[in-house]
Amino acid sequence: VSGLKFNQDFYCGYSPERINPGDKEHRVTTIRKVTSGSTPEVADLVDGLYNEIITVGTHKAESIKVAEAAKVIENTQRDLNIALINELALIFNKMGIDTEAVLKAAGSKWNFLPFRPGLVGGHCIGVDPYYLTHKAQAIGYHPEIILAGRRLNDSMGTYVVAQLVKAMTKKRIQVEGARVLVMGLAFKENCPDLRNTRIVDIVAELKDYNCVVDVYDPWVSLQEAQHEYGITPIGTPKPGSYDAIILAVAHHQFKDMGASAIRALGKPDAVLYDLKYVLDPQGVDLRL
Repeated sequence: VSGLKFNQDFYCGYSPERINPGDKEHRVTTIRKVTSGSTPEVADLVDGLYNEIITVGTHKAESIKVAEAAKVIENTQRDLNIALINELALIFNKMGIDTEAVLKAAGSKWNFLPFRPGLVGGHCIGVDPYYLTHKAQAIGYHPEIILAGRRLNDSMGTYVVAQLVKAMTKKRIQVEGARVLVMGLAFKENCPDLRNTRIVDIVAELKDYNCVVDVYDPWVSLQEAQHEYGITPIGTPKPGSYDAIILAVAHHQFKDMGASAIRALGKPDAVLYDLKYVLDPQGVDLRL
């Protein structure tokens, strides 16, 4: 429409987003920025611009494609690492071995990566790998490992509820019509971000069992939760009300409550499931 020609009359600079919601230490100015441009001159211009505000410096990539590929694999690598730990948790649970104890023991080695099992949501990790796999398939390559990790991570909500239902059945708690409290809706601790939160998988699965589900999260916007997912979080839960409690997000408010205060929200024989290793293992019935 304009008649202007790319890299002749106009140019492009690109720097992929790097932000960690809820992180008070790693902020925009203290996260190293990858920069790029459609020509070497534009790349220099963009790099110089970002260096005016990024105190820890930049990394100037060879091209826009390199910069975007780097962004995609940052999140893909993390997704796969979490998928590996999730799969190990499934195996160790079947073997009756405490997963966190295993990870702590393995973590005594200097180069063991400190990942933990859990639900994978958010605006990057659970989404970006699909950009790479889509492009790979478009050029005739079927990615095995990346998609396997995605499938496993996306199945964790179903697994969590299956474990909870099994524990409730062993305690002779009627699952249909049971009241379940899900503590946390944000995709990660200590932030209000609801983007692609996988807690909704747990809520949906519980409702398939005809459970009555209350979601409690002091961080999130009630209006946003209702608009995005049709979920209206409750105010402060009433003590003694629940047949089961899932501690799904490690908000500091939940950590501060401790196991006894959280248990008090449930009935005397309620099942307490700690997904995030927030509480002492002796104080809970289930851990991931």
